[in-house]
Amino acid sequence: MQQRTLGTQGLTVSAQGLGCMGMSFAYGPADQDQEEAVATLHRALDLGITFLDTADLYGPWTNERLVGTAIRGRRDEVVIATKFGAQEIDDDGNPTGRVNGSPEYLRKALDGSLRRLGVDHVDLYYQHRVDPSVPVEETFGALGELVRAGKVRYLGISEAAPETIRRAHAEHPLSAVQTEYSLFTRDVEEDGVLATVRELGIGFVPYSPLGRGFLSGTIRTPEDLPAGDWRRTNPRFQGENFQRNVALADRVRELAEARGVTPGQLALAWVLAQGDDMVPIPGTKRRRYLEENAAASDIVLTADDLRELDAAAPRGAAAGSRYDETGMRAVRI
Repeated sequence: MQQRTLGTQGLTVSAQGLGCMGMSFAYGPADQDQEEAVATLHRALDLGITFLDTADLYGPWTNERLVGTAIRGRRDEVVIATKFGAQEIDDDGNPTGRVNGSPEYLRKALDGSLRRLGVDHVDLYYQHRVDPSVPVEETFGALGELVRAGKVRYLGISEAAPETIRRAHAEHPLSAVQTEYSLFTRDVEEDGVLATVRELGIGFVPYSPLGRGFLSGTIRTPEDLPAGDWRRTNPRFQGENFQRNVALADRVRELAEARGVTPGQLALAWVLAQGDDMVPIPGTKRRRYLEENAAASDIVLTADDLRELDAAAPRGAAAGSRYDETGMRAVRI
């Protein structure tokens, strides 16, 4: 697996990361096959995918524990990214529903993440969602102290507005901005986020680069989603939106078949081709899909390929918002 650099502070990671959320949160039952999940994480390391993305909210807490179990004895091979503050989590592990970016909370959250991961530092620590009640300068001032203390190596922010990114970066240099981005979701090309990170020299980490599974070509009906899957309530998976999005995915599938690759591989190759400052983190809990995704890094797209994909999935083509009303209020703050 090739390496890429995120930001200008020295953070080097595998060109693809692994989004670990779905192994224990959001995309099916919480008691799914953890043995296969650990095997998938081990296989990722063997393939050179060493950039692992988790968060305290995933579970809550169970995903960080899973990653900690999987990397035991292999810490030196791994770049661990985790996050705090999308929802405050109380001492019993219950989300309160409140975004919390206060210095007091983030210090406590980091200590908890370190314990669950079984490490003495986190390589990349993100503010998961911006807290509108706390100036971002306060949050990143405190995070900078944690960098100087050696508990964190690099900092990032997720789903923030361009001006917020600027303010955070001015307080302490950011190495990464994480936001949803794929052939399905190209908002950052128009809302100033991508232009801002490139102006400032910050790396970009696209999550859901497979359009939450649509671009894998395996989702044809809502029944293809397991019971308890969060996507069953997502606007893009509802009614007419669902049918329109399947049709869009079908156009990508046709282009993939013509090139002898899978739809997911083509979609990932497109993200990777958008710039060397991009490191997508496709999520999977199965080794076979991990291996399929990893092979996308070897696909070289021509200018004609990129034009055809842009025509098949132009900006704004996906039907429905990417979160419900509450979720959308938490992004681009």
